Amino acid sequence: MTMKNEPITIYKNQIQPGERKVISLPMPELYDCTPLTMPVHVIHGKNKGPTLCITAAIHGDEVNGIEVIRRLLKKTILKRIRGTLIAIPIVNVHGFLYQDRYLMDRRDLNRSFPGSQKGSLAARLAHLLTKEIVSKSTHIIDMHAGSLHRTNLPQIRSNLQVPGVDELAHAFNVPVILDAPLRDGSMRQYASERQIPCLLYEAGESLRFDELSIRIGVKGVLGVMHALEMIKLKKPPAQRFKPETAHASYWVRASHSGILRLHKALGKHVKKGELLASIGNPTTTEEFKLVSPIAGIIIGISNLPMVHEGAALFHIACFEKLHLVAEQVEYLQESFNEVPPEPV
Repeated sequence: MTMKNEPITIYKNQIQPGERKVISLPMPELYDCTPLTMPVHVIHGKNKGPTLCITAAIHGDEVNGIEVIRRLLKKTILKRIRGTLIAIPIVNVHGFLYQDRYLMDRRDLNRSFPGSQKGSLAARLAHLLTKEIVSKSTHIIDMHAGSLHRTNLPQIRSNLQVPGVDELAHAFNVPVILDAPLRDGSMRQYASERQIPCLLYEAGESLRFDELSIRIGVKGVLGVMHALEMIKLKKPPAQRFKPETAHASYWVRASHSGILRLHKALGKHVKKGELLASIGNPTTTEEFKLVSPIAGIIIGISNLPMVHEGAALFHIACFEKLHLVAEQVEYLQESFNEVPPEPV
């Protein structure tokens, strides 16, 4: 039997069933006393259901998720939502303003949960999010991108030990699911400890819009909402892929300093001992070969040709059914290029 929803309160704002509202969470002002707020979109359905929170730009330079949320909020199907959608396009407003990953105190907001009302800037913002948003959510999708001149293959990272996470990860429908360790102080760790299913969508590069990553993100969120029965799509989302789960991944680091020349691209299948890149001395003809220590799929790659010894260059995920993942990754670009770009 369908049950009517109850009003929800977020930072002293009460949202009635069937109401759509934008709430401004107060943030510490800039040192010139310019006020800042964090816009929070709330779509509160008439009928009860899950409360899905979608966040982007917890790291201020990771912008793909912002566009995913913007396109999602334009979908007319959200008028018939069951449950509640809480969408925060820009969590780290300070970092976004300065095109920086971190807050102005150089702290990582995603290493500061659950935070403290009287702590650092990062701790105070984490506390605000925990109290007003995370604690009122039943499910979370947190959107990220590669940092430090790295690009990530569209992938879901999650803690598959939390009940319900595996099903939602498959509903997002990308070829790669990484059963990733929890990072201390991350929102995902805090949610997992409270058994709140949380998906982390990684795709693209910081400070760059990537159309493929954005389209996959929009389709993925709609797929999750359909699986949670928050929306009912006229045409159920096509299972373009049969996602495979990696339980281990490995960063290949630069053996020497110099100029990097890639031999393998993002998303490619590599064998153990296969050549990944060459690192050349920029002032001589000296060159060093970098080979893969494992077999897997490249899910993250460095774009910067200048590297120092020890720099992380290739992120490789290991799969039991490696050939199946490789086939699906090859199909990724083709699959999402079938649809013309959405108007912006």
